[in-house]
Amino acid sequence: VQLQASGGGMVQAGGSLRLSCVASGRTLNDYNVAWFRQAPGKEREFLAGIRWNALNTYYADSVKGRFTISRDNAAKNTWYLQMSMLKPEDTAVYYCAADLSLGRVSTVASEYDSWGQGTLVTVSS
Repeated sequence: VQLQASGGGMVQAGGSLRLSCVASGRTLNDYNVAWFRQAPGKEREFLAGIRWNALNTYYADSVKGRFTISRDNAAKNTWYLQMSMLKPEDTAVYYCAADLSLGRVSTVASEYDSWGQGTLVTVSS
C-alpha cells in the first residue's frame, strides 16, 4: 500500500489543522493506520491509531482530547487527523503509517509496514 499525507502548514497556537492520508494499492479495510510525528532531534512519536475496522481508536496522552483520528467511510481510502488547540510543541513533521498485521494498534514505529512522505506542521506562539 502507498500512502500520501497532506494538510500540513503554519498555524498560530490555539488553532486547528486537519491532516489527510490517502492510500492506494490496497483497500483500507486490510490494515491499521496510525499517525506519528517527528520533531528535529527527537524520535518518531506515536500520536493516534485506528483499527482496520474503524471501531477502535487509540491516542497518546500528549494529544488525547485535542487530536482525533478518523476514516472517511465514504471514500474508503482516506484517513484524517483533526488537530485542535495546537501548541508550539506540536511543531513537527507528521506521518501516516499502515500496519498490515491486523493485530492490536501498535505504538511502535518499526511495526508499521508503509509510510507516507510526511507533512510539516508549524505552530507559532
